[in-house]
Amino acid sequence: MSSLDTVPTLDIAPFLANQPGAREAIGRQVAETCERTGFLIIAGHGFPADLFERAKRQLFEFFDLSDELKNRWHPTGASRQRGFHGFATRGLAYTLGEKTPPDLRESVFLGPVDDHRAHYAHLPEAATSYAPNVIPTQPAGLDATLIALYRAYERLAEDMMRIFAAALRLPEGYFDGVLSRHFSIMSCHHYPVLAEPPLPGQLRTGAHTDYGAMTLLAATDAQGGLEVQMPDGRWAPVQPKAGEFVVNLGDMMARWTNDRWASTLHRVVNPPVGLAQSRRLSIGMFVHPNYDQSIACVPTCVAPGDLPRHAAITAGEHIQRKIEASHKGA
Repeated sequence: MSSLDTVPTLDIAPFLANQPGAREAIGRQVAETCERTGFLIIAGHGFPADLFERAKRQLFEFFDLSDELKNRWHPTGASRQRGFHGFATRGLAYTLGEKTPPDLRESVFLGPVDDHRAHYAHLPEAATSYAPNVIPTQPAGLDATLIALYRAYERLAEDMMRIFAAALRLPEGYFDGVLSRHFSIMSCHHYPVLAEPPLPGQLRTGAHTDYGAMTLLAATDAQGGLEVQMPDGRWAPVQPKAGEFVVNLGDMMARWTNDRWASTLHRVVNPPVGLAQSRRLSIGMFVHPNYDQSIACVPTCVAPGDLPRHAAITAGEHIQRKIEASHKGA
């Protein structure tokens, strides 16, 4: 396949090390793929491999627990976006108004680990976004591991925002501070071996676009993985090597860039029923900037004399509108 048929892999280590010419070279490469599909694979990111391995091991142990025990960490009230959600209880295709069966996975979600509720006390609508976490404590140490993992994803998100500034030909510090009080969601998805055939139209994760600025994703290698819809309509596999991360843009970044950058449909397909090698774990962060961050067209994405396609909106209002639209379509 040609380079236009695949998701490219970029080594961002030279950028992070401030090597001469790296900002411009990597910025150009990122801009090209963000405009075409909004999906790339990154190496050289500096994410602690030992932390990811520990998280993977402990999460598999957690998901092996009984449903009764796991449901001790199912959220209620304002924390409903946190904690454990059981197998086939949610469906992302709903966000596009698709009438499909629920996704074939179970999940643990974490929101911000810093408490910003006092800062946003004047915005009652922000309460859910900064609600307390419901973090599993079995096996022992899982809660500390997940918090450390969230912190590592935060650092990677900051690095990617600097790379995006370079790709958009913006000043290096253009996005500084936009994640200082972010409300990003870290998701740990477990895709067990399928014991019976899926229902018609049922996938591990139905086709959808992400809501936020970007998604950072690492996963174990197993059959039944991530696919992205290419510009010609084909579904292409996204196949990072061990230690690499997938980065994809969300609807917020498309809006931020005046639709120059793409928020692209993607899905997780099913493996053969009963295939033991198909058990899969993915850990990702849906990066949402500060709740009150203005999402207004960046200056390099609108021609002189033209008007932006979208009015400015806060990050919190953008996400809320997306959630409300998905509920209408479900």
